[in-house]
Amino acid sequence: MTMTEQPPSPSKPSLFSPLAKSLLDGFSEGVLVFSAEGEVIYANDPAIEALEGADLSLDSEDLQPRLAAIGGRLQPLRIGNMDLGEAMFIPGVTGPTTLAGREKDAILKSLEMHNWRLADTAKYLGISRTTLWRRLRAYGLHRDGRSKWASPQSRS
Repeated sequence: MTMTEQPPSPSKPSLFSPLAKSLLDGFSEGVLVFSAEGEVIYANDPAIEALEGADLSLDSEDLQPRLAAIGGRLQPLRIGNMDLGEAMFIPGVTGPTTLAGREKDAILKSLEMHNWRLADTAKYLGISRTTLWRRLRAYGLHRDGRSKWASPQSRS
C-alpha cells in the first residue's frame, strides 16, 4: 500500500473549523467574513475571484460599499447579543443552494482529496468517523457512485 500525499494546509486564518471552511469554500457565491472591527478574516475562492474581477483587494478601505454595489449582501454574525462581525455574500453562478447540498459537496471533495479514506477525511473535516459515516448514509454516498444502503433490486 502506498502513502499518498496529505493535502496542503489552508493558508487562510484558523478561526474556523475545517468543516466550516469546507462549507464556505463549497458556496457557489463569494463569501467574505469580516471581524467586528471590519477586517476581512476569511474569503473563499469565488469571493477572491469576484474581487479580482471588480479590481478590488482585501485591503480596500471602502470594500463593503463597493461589494454592495456589485450585488453583495451583508449579514450580521451574532451569538445571542454578542457581535462577531459580518458576512458578505457575493452572487455566484452555479452550485448547491441548500446547506445540505453544500455539506454533501464539501464531504465529497474531502473524500476525493483523501482517496476515500474515511478516517483521514473525518480528521480533516474535524468530525468523528461515526458522524462522517452517518452523513454518507444520509446522503446515500458510496465510493463507486451508487448507494451502499439502497434497497436491493430483485433479480428475475
